Order: sequence, then C-alpha cells, then structure tokens
Amino acid sequence: MTGSIYDSGIYRDLVLDRETAALFTDSAEVRAMMIVEGALAKAQGAVGLIPEVSARAIHRASLELQLDPGGLSAETGRSAVPVPALVAAFREAMQAPEHGAWIHYGATSQDIVDTALALRLRQALAIWEGRLRALAAALGRLAEAHAETPMAARTYGQVATVTSFGAVVAGWGAPLLDLLDELPAVRDGVTRVSLSGAAGTLSAMGDTGPEVRARLAEGLGLSDPGRSWHTDRGGIARLAGWMTRGTGAMGKMGEDLILLTQSGFGEVRLPAAGGSSTMPQKQNPVMPSLLVTLARVGAALEGVVQGAVLHRQQRDGAAWIAEWFVLPQLCLGFGRALQVAQDLAEGVAPDADAMAARIDDGTGLIFAEALSFALAKAMPRPDAQAAVKAMCKDVAAGAGSLPDLARARWPDLDLSSAFDPAAQLGTAPAEARAFAARAAG
Repeated sequence: MTGSIYDSGIYRDLVLDRETAALFTDSAEVRAMMIVEGALAKAQGAVGLIPEVSARAIHRASLELQLDPGGLSAETGRSAVPVPALVAAFREAMQAPEHGAWIHYGATSQDIVDTALALRLRQALAIWEGRLRALAAALGRLAEAHAETPMAARTYGQVATVTSFGAVVAGWGAPLLDLLDELPAVRDGVTRVSLSGAAGTLSAMGDTGPEVRARLAEGLGLSDPGRSWHTDRGGIARLAGWMTRGTGAMGKMGEDLILLTQSGFGEVRLPAAGGSSTMPQKQNPVMPSLLVTLARVGAALEGVVQGAVLHRQQRDGAAWIAEWFVLPQLCLGFGRALQVAQDLAEGVAPDADAMAARIDDGTGLIFAEALSFALAKAMPRPDAQAAVKAMCKDVAAGAGSLPDLARARWPDLDLSSAFDPAAQLGTAPAEARAFAARAAG
C-alpha cells in the first residue's frame, strides 16, 4: 500500500475526490506560489518598492512559466520549505537577471506558502459549499417525503419509542446546515493574505509594507488581516474543526445506515452495495462504512492540526510542517465524504413495511412509555408507571402482549392512541418538515 491511501492506484476509486485532490498536488502548489510571487512583485512595483518594469516582467512570467516540482526537491530537503528552490528556479527560467533579482523581495517563505494555500482553500471551499447545499437539499427532500413514515427509535441499541424516518434524516442534515451558516466565518479565517517578512515585522519593506500587503490582498482577491498570522493558526484550526464536524455528521449518517441495512432489519435499501469474494448473497454497505471511516480518520487528523496551534516564538517549523502532513488529507476526506453522502441521500430508499414490522414484534413493548402516560390521566403517575412496569415483566415471561394485557385490565379506558404508531410520532413530523424547509431555503 502507498504511504497515503489517496495516492493509491488500487484504492483511488474508493477514497479519492478528484476535484479536491487537484488542488493538493505539487503542480497546484507550485502554480499557486508562482501566482503569489507575481502578484507580490506587481504590488511592490505599484508603490515603487521595486522597479515597475521588473514588476511587470515578474508578474507576466509568473503566469507564463511552468516549473518542474521535482526540481525543487533537493533544496527543499535541505531548507524544509520549497520557496528558496522555487525562487531560484523562477529566476533561472526568466532568463532576465536584471528583473529576476527582484523576485520575492522582502518576503519570507511562510508568506508565499501560506498565501498559496489560501488561494487553494478558497477554491476548495467553493467546491464544498456547492456540495453541502446539494446534500442538504437531497436530505431535505427525503425528510419531507418521510416526515410521517413511522419507525422504531432506538437508544443503546434497544427499541425505545416511535419516531419517523424523516426525523432521522433531519438529524443527519441539521448539523450540515449549521456548517453552512458558519462557512462565511470559516472562509474569512483562511482566505487571507500572509505578508509579514522574516519575523513578522515587514521591516525589509519599510513604510510601504502595509500598503504592499493591502495591494497584494486586492490583487489576489484575498483579505488583508492587517497583521502577521505566521504563528496564529486559529483560522486553520477552525477550518479543521469545521471539516471534522462535517465528516462526523456524515459519519453518523453512515453508522445509522449500516445498522438499518443489517440482516434482520432491512429497513432501508442503498443505491449501491459491495460484494463479497466468497459469499454471493452479501450486499455490503460499503459507502456508509466509508463515511464512518472518514469521520474517524478525520477526527484523528484534526488532533494534529489543533496541536500545531502551539507555535513557538515567531516561527515554528515543527508545528508548521505538522500541518502539511494532515491538512491536505483532512480536505481530501471531507471532499470525498460530501460526494458519498450526496449519492446516498439521493438514492437511499426506506422500506416502510420493514419499518412497521420492527415497531411491534408482537409484544407491544415499544408502547410502554405511551401507555404509562395514558394511564396517568386516570391515576397517579407513579401508580401508572408501576403498573406498566409489572405488565412488561409479564409480557417478557410470555403472558401475552402489552396491548392485550392493558385492555383486559382497564376495559373502560380508551387506550387506542397509546398503541397507534402514528399517534406516537410526537414532534418527529414537525422536525422533519422544519429541516426540509430550512434545507430548501
């Protein structure tokens, strides 16, 4: 197996989101860094910090030249950052030393790398926003269609009371709408320019430094933070937490679908299933399992990002490099989870008959809570609870079903609603429809 499963030719069709992955390649990083260097020169030329003719030449070359990422490897292995090798290769490719000498003037490697990352994260967030909205809309349609489709709610893996499939779907989707609400702040935290110089003071650019930073931000369509964020990784950490919560919400959907499709339940049908090498009858819930896996891996990776918030002094190579290991994988996992979850949301089909069969296995024990509240209208609630608890023991001992025992004991009470699944849905239909309306909006 490859060092990263995302690089595997064997597993790529299982785990890879090609659209997101295209933003996290060596070529994409080099191209983004070239764009930043060109925009920096243009901004510096506009304020007279470097010759304007050189600024124009550098900017034009940054858009036209193609650099081999592999050519940056040896120097990056020594320097731990790719920018020294990039600048050297850029100057050589320009074949204009009088202009190339002004490349990267007054900036530091972290300025270029972080700003290049901001450009790519902006693209990634645009992709993910579209997918999140499409996923939420698909779940909203599913919740609306099944707002009143009753099914057994389970706590601790045990049948508890009645809910609706629409309410279950709303539970999957509501956290995703929260992510969309938070997206503007998350985007603002990472789509910002970094230009702080060697130690965060921009001293090499003199009084023009803040203006250069503002012009660089404008030229790249990023925001100007007005300060150095070399050691302030709060925006990256917030993005990591946001993605982890997203994969967690989709992982919850996966966990539920695994259980709802297990043998003996079969309450939903998946749009596609995986096969077994030896058991032809198997229809494995592969995509729900992938959602669970991505959620668990994402949570582990996020821990590294949060730990990397601890940057020592004005630059911390160890913390910064740690981000490089895990942030791309977090992004790839989040992007793939969105694809898988949308496919499931658009294709999953609940089996209302199977759900009805799981509500009452003939014992009627799922209605125990409803019965105790119905009886509490005719007697003190503690007495009602004690009576129902005793009858549940009798049912477990084989004395009959809970509805039959209750009707025999209290023939004058109308207990029909206590044993009607449709009457026991509570707020489930309203919650499903409220989510659907919010998702459609």
